[in-house]
Amino acid sequence: MRPLDARLEQAMVRVTEEAAVAAAHTMGFGDGNRSDEVAVESMRQELAQLPMAGRIVIGEGERDRAPMLYVGEELGSQCGVEGAVEVDIAVDPLEGTNLCATGAAGAIAVLAASERGGLLHAPDVYMDKIVVGATASGKVDLDAPVGENLRNIADAFARDIDDLTIVVLDRQRHNRLIADIRAAGARIRLIGDGDLSAGIAAAVRGTGIHAVMGIGGAPEGVLTAAAMRCLGGEIQARLTAIGDAQKARVEELGITDTDRIYSTDELAPGSQILFSATGVTEGRLLRGVRFFGRGHRTQTLIMSSSRNLIRFVDSIHREDPATPVIF
Repeated sequence: MRPLDARLEQAMVRVTEEAAVAAAHTMGFGDGNRSDEVAVESMRQELAQLPMAGRIVIGEGERDRAPMLYVGEELGSQCGVEGAVEVDIAVDPLEGTNLCATGAAGAIAVLAASERGGLLHAPDVYMDKIVVGATASGKVDLDAPVGENLRNIADAFARDIDDLTIVVLDRQRHNRLIADIRAAGARIRLIGDGDLSAGIAAAVRGTGIHAVMGIGGAPEGVLTAAAMRCLGGEIQARLTAIGDAQKARVEELGITDTDRIYSTDELAPGSQILFSATGVTEGRLLRGVRFFGRGHRTQTLIMSSSRNLIRFVDSIHREDPATPVIF
């Protein structure tokens, strides 16, 4: 039997492409909820047509009440069909909602899929994370002091700490982390949104990013883990409930060990993982959607863990075959 991700690879590219294009049409309108909504509906329509029995295990949006693909939602043309290909799906139809709404760089449409049970059902709370690429994999510890982790990352890259660039979400909760990184001598790139795309960039040499640290969404942590499984990178993460509502959500799901550190393999344990991300706005890793007369152009990163495949797909979509193609 062909691997799951080999059978669905091209279809998943189409899913994230269509979501990215839908969101890109709303770029700069200043309405993040609208951008999220059109990306979600586009992704839902495309997933519903795929020859699989799909189940959403990670859906972005519960935390901030944005539009979403619901956890537990079943999608695919073979739902309920005996012998159908069963797929668990983690989605972030628009990672970087505010980036798209303001026209800023780095918004992407993201999907990860695996065989049933291959992706952790993380609650819609936060996670404390550290993400590194293959070069520094196995060299970091979420519980270690910031300075120690930075020294180990620098040693892995055979360079000084002041040569490193660490990405951190620009949030008040990270004031101490930022101070510790600066005290150690590393450089910082503060971002308003998009720690998932930053995590992917940290695992790709040449992006100028060496690690991502700090507290971000738990669903994004699972998606990052899926990407790390394909890229050979590492994420360590701990569930972090902020506020009474999130604490209640963790208790509701029966999670009692809030000190547990999840490894990459625990967040994304599947043997067949497929990851697809399409740029919405311009970014360091992926170009955004570019519109031209009677068509558009997209760039997608598609990865397969079982086939050790990493592919950049640059696609020109023409509405009229007579439209000139400009490379």
